[in-house]
Amino acid sequence: MTKTLFLIRHAKSSWDQPGLRDFDRSLNERGLRDAPIMAQLLRTHITEPVLIVSSPAKRALTTARFFAAAFSIQEEAIVLQPNIYEATGYQLLKIISSLPDVADTILMFGHNPTFTDVANLFSDDLIANLPTCGIVQIKSTAQKWSELYDDNSEVVWKLFPKDAAY
Repeated sequence: MTKTLFLIRHAKSSWDQPGLRDFDRSLNERGLRDAPIMAQLLRTHITEPVLIVSSPAKRALTTARFFAAAFSIQEEAIVLQPNIYEATGYQLLKIISSLPDVADTILMFGHNPTFTDVANLFSDDLIANLPTCGIVQIKSTAQKWSELYDDNSEVVWKLFPKDAAY
C-alpha cells in the first residue's frame, strides 16, 4: 500500500483574550464555520482515514474533532502528538517517520510555519502560506512512513477555504 498524508492547519483561532496562553486559544467564529465545511469537503475527496493525529493545542484539536465527526471517527480515537506543537520542519518529519505503518492514510493537524515548510518539501509549486484550515495532500509510493522522501512523495491536491465553493 502507498501512504497518503493530509497536513491540515488548524482553523482560524481567536485572539480575543490577550492574556491567554497561545496553546489554549480557541477557534473564532470563522474557524467554527470553516472547520466543519472543510471536513465535509475532504470527506467527499477521500474514503475514511485510518488515523487522525493532532497537536494537543486547543485550536488544532478542536479542528481535528470536526474532521473526526465528518468521518464518523470517535473523538477518543484522535491520537494526540504533543511534539507537533512548536515543531520545526525537521522535528515534524521525524514525527511523520514514526507514524504507525498500519495506517496508510493519516490526517495530521497542526500549525504554521511548520506545516507550510513541510508541504513545500514535497511540492513543485511554492505554497507561500498554508492558510488556516488549509489542506495539503501528500501522496507517496513509500511502504513505510519512515520512507517518505521528496523523491517518492509529492503534493497532489490542496484545498484552501478561500477556494472552496461555500
